Amino acid sequence: MENKKNTATESNNGVEDFKSGKKASMKSSQLMELFGDGLKDLYWAEKALVKAIPKMIKYATSKELNEALTSHLEETKIHVTRLEEVFSLIGLKAKAEKCDAMEGLIEEASEIMEECEEGSMRDAGIISAAQKVEHYEIASYGTLRQFAETMELTEVEALLATTLQEEKEADLKLSDVAMDAVNIEAAEEAA
Repeated sequence: MENKKNTATESNNGVEDFKSGKKASMKSSQLMELFGDGLKDLYWAEKALVKAIPKMIKYATSKELNEALTSHLEETKIHVTRLEEVFSLIGLKAKAEKCDAMEGLIEEASEIMEECEEGSMRDAGIISAAQKVEHYEIASYGTLRQFAETMELTEVEALLATTLQEEKEADLKLSDVAMDAVNIEAAEEAA
């Protein structure tokens, strides 16, 4: 079986030989470039959510939904700060680049809130939209956490894993709110 230290890898700077004991510079690797782009996307997405979640809170009528969204808004503010820490750890300036996927999800949520009748139906729509957001974030944080692990960025990986777990918990909380009351009430309302 071939040992990784006896193979060569290609980076933006060309081929480096691990026989000499030199590791590819993570700052210049293609994976690091992809990682940085993903961070910029998520940074934009989290900052956009800090602005979008209050509208969801305003439109929500369920006390439980309102509490879940309010709690996640506070977590989202922490996610922004945590991403700034990740940028710092890898030596990059925190920079947001427009995330088209998140922009679309936020736009869809706005349309649902404006088109749905106030009450359980709108609350069910808000939960649906919020869970789409959570699923996007779970996929994104999961991918970036794995990139960090691959590049042996232990501290960065731990920060991303913490946020990933919080996003999963927010998704579960939204499911609980939906199943415990909102969806049942929406199903019982006359069209």
